[in-house]
Amino acid sequence: MVIGAGAAGLFCAAQAGQLGLKVVLIDHAPKLAEKIRISGGGRCNFTNREATPANYVSENPHFARSALARYPSSEFIALVQRYGIAFHEKHKGQLFCDDSAEQIIRMLLTECERGGVERWQPCSVSDVQSDEAGGWRLQTDRGVVHTPQLVIATGGLPVPKIGATDFGLKLAERLGHRLVAPRTALVPLTFAANDWAPFVPMAGIAMPVCISTRTPTGGKGKKAFVETQFFEDLLFTHRGLSGPAVLQISSFWRPGHAITIDLLPGTDVLEHLLKAKQQSRRHLGNELAGLLTQRLADAWLQMLGVDGTQAMPQVPDAQLRRIAESLQAWSLTPAGTEGWNKAEVMAGGVDTRDLSSQTMASKHHPSLYFIGEVVDVTGWLGGYNFQWAWASAVACAQALKQSQQDTLSKP
Repeated sequence: MVIGAGAAGLFCAAQAGQLGLKVVLIDHAPKLAEKIRISGGGRCNFTNREATPANYVSENPHFARSALARYPSSEFIALVQRYGIAFHEKHKGQLFCDDSAEQIIRMLLTECERGGVERWQPCSVSDVQSDEAGGWRLQTDRGVVHTPQLVIATGGLPVPKIGATDFGLKLAERLGHRLVAPRTALVPLTFAANDWAPFVPMAGIAMPVCISTRTPTGGKGKKAFVETQFFEDLLFTHRGLSGPAVLQISSFWRPGHAITIDLLPGTDVLEHLLKAKQQSRRHLGNELAGLLTQRLADAWLQMLGVDGTQAMPQVPDAQLRRIAESLQAWSLTPAGTEGWNKAEVMAGGVDTRDLSSQTMASKHHPSLYFIGEVVDVTGWLGGYNFQWAWASAVACAQALKQSQQDTLSKP
């Protein structure tokens, strides 16, 4: 039995069914696979050609290696191609449907039908208990159900309005599993209203940047922090920052710590301004607008308390140096994030120390499995989380089949 009919649950049920297992798939939500449906702007960024274990965040960064190696993105791409679904690469290996995310959902449903999967939806599970035979007893809307093997694919906490709950996390904890504290990931960052006031008029401006943060490791000295950086587009919003750059860094950012942004990566801003001082008679604000935009240049100089109407030859070198440093090492500390309603995924989850990386099985209950987002494995922006869903689902389905064979072979 599989609880959770999202990406991981659907694919695991389909794979297990096609391996000859009798599978019941349960989900409490009235609509199927809503997170797939809204992903990628409705076109579903279903995988990434370049997915490797290095593209995942986890307390145990090696945990995802086995499943990803046994079911690489090329395997899922081949499945999509067999269904004749047209797709394109948008950016850095990110693959999207040309038409609609509905195509991926229909493909997964067809795969489930091929495997003879029985689907109960909507159907809530109110209680889960182990039974004397080593299996599980579930109290559901359709009565009491017994199953020899149970897969938890209930996802994470983002977007509660489409049915996200903490069911899987609470169940895991009740059954003796450790949790890595859940936190929002791939989420816009927000700032205190007073601090952000100068930038509110910048809402809507997007630009390529280099963004970084230092994440505490718990170590000492040089090993106390690890620095992570991304080269992506940033978007100013009314409350803070968003865009791919910020979504990426949000998975690594920790409350109370700063992020650092180079607004003009690849440009030596000081050299440009010093050269302009010798050759240009334009106002400082207009000169800076050539690198940024007029709106952003004006807001930036206002924030620094610099007069943008100064002619370039009259601007002191020290002032130009201050402007350049502020643009290429802008350090700011977010007040928080836009929360679960805006987060694309959850970081943290069921601690991988309590799971087998080969089978996704619990080390405390061999007939219990956890897959997908509920596990402490979180991908970067760009299809990596779907690839983890597919890979962990396949690893689990194969383990379910092997476990059944082992049981049948016992005298």
